[in-house]
Amino acid sequence: MIVDIRPDSGSYREWFGIELTPENHKSLYVPTGVAHGFQSLLDGSAVYYQMGQPYVREAARGVRWDDPAFAIRWPDAPGGRVMSQADRSFPDFSP
Repeated sequence: MIVDIRPDSGSYREWFGIELTPENHKSLYVPTGVAHGFQSLLDGSAVYYQMGQPYVREAARGVRWDDPAFAIRWPDAPGGRVMSQADRSFPDFSP
């Protein structure tokens, strides 16, 4: 799932989701200024991603999975799933 949080973009606040599996050989490019999240639908899943810049923990930020500003339709309601406290506690989106 990706969410465009670039204020000057024509797709601002729109989201897009796609299922990535070993069978469909798909991948997803996430440009700068676009938030991303993922949900594993199978136990034992592995997620690999590359970043254009080194990770800096202090610079990390995000949007909450259930933020009403985006109304994302997840394949399986992630509220009861394993999720970091940080991911659960992001404030409502504020442009």
